[in-house]
Amino acid sequence: MQQTENLNVAAFDLMPSPDEVKSQLPLNDRAARSVLRGRRTLEAILLGEDPRLFVVVGPCSIHDPVAGLDYARRLRSLAEEVAETLHLVMRVYFEKPRTSVGWKGYINDPRMDDSFRIDEGMERARRFLLDLNELGVQAGTEALDPIAPQYYGDLVSWTAIGARTSESQTHREMSSGLSTPVGFKNGTDGDIESAINAIVSAGRPHSFLGVNGQGRSAIIRTRGNRHGHLVLRGGGGRPNFDTVSISLAEQSLAKAGLPQNIVVDCSHANSWKKPEMQPLVMRDVVHQIREGNRSLVGLMVESFIEPGNQPIPADLSKLKYGCSVTDACVGWDTTVEMLRAAHQVLREVLPGRKRIP
Repeated sequence: MQQTENLNVAAFDLMPSPDEVKSQLPLNDRAARSVLRGRRTLEAILLGEDPRLFVVVGPCSIHDPVAGLDYARRLRSLAEEVAETLHLVMRVYFEKPRTSVGWKGYINDPRMDDSFRIDEGMERARRFLLDLNELGVQAGTEALDPIAPQYYGDLVSWTAIGARTSESQTHREMSSGLSTPVGFKNGTDGDIESAINAIVSAGRPHSFLGVNGQGRSAIIRTRGNRHGHLVLRGGGGRPNFDTVSISLAEQSLAKAGLPQNIVVDCSHANSWKKPEMQPLVMRDVVHQIREGNRSLVGLMVESFIEPGNQPIPADLSKLKYGCSVTDACVGWDTTVEMLRAAHQVLREVLPGRKRIP
């Protein structure tokens, strides 16, 4: 009989199950308290019970856990300083969706040499998240692979669904079962309807094919996630953080019967992928809040220790410490200036801000 399947598959390499990885790197009480504290705070902000804004800030992607934890320690100190107005969550992206080709992230290729040791990458990613939460710093990440949350979802406080996947039924179903608040980004063309439809869909129960903790195929039945919200990241050649775009987004959310919770991504098309523009975006958003906006609840910033980005060299010893290997970021000094400036304005505004979530 002629073979009719797996014609383009070179190999099946076994992965350890989620339970096996978790048994090697178990969730401890300190990390669990950090995760739950982060989730409860984010939920309170989305429900209008906490007047602060949350900021998901950190590298475009994690490639060096030493530099990542260095950044986390700095962020922890800054978070304490601005805690009156801002709740900081570290951006911890292990998976990178590519427009065509490129490095797919720390889980897919942790050695950055095209060896694609996904088993090793998954273990390293969980170890990093565990270390992060033990520091008292919460993580926000993008959910790309629908199986990955089974390996480290217990260590994540906020989840993003990216511009390329907000329209995906698979990611909407997965989001309906995630234990975190989920931000859905508008499409790369700037359209927000796909993200709004995703919020509606993820809020409903779903049943779909997945894997359980033992790595066995399972029918996953979810309750629905009531903490979905909109993330504006610009697109179609223009930003969408201006007052008109925010007002139109508010109207679309209201029409769909959804809470008017909007997060602005200061990077990507909102800054024309120029990191030096991110402070201007944040300043504009804070100004809108000062002028009476009641729907803006959060911000996203791509930030690392050193500004800019770098290509991945053949000799990895040539990598510049604390500098992004994917999208360009603002450096640490600029990050501090941005968040301190926002804090100074918001501390005078937030006590009297009335939210209608």
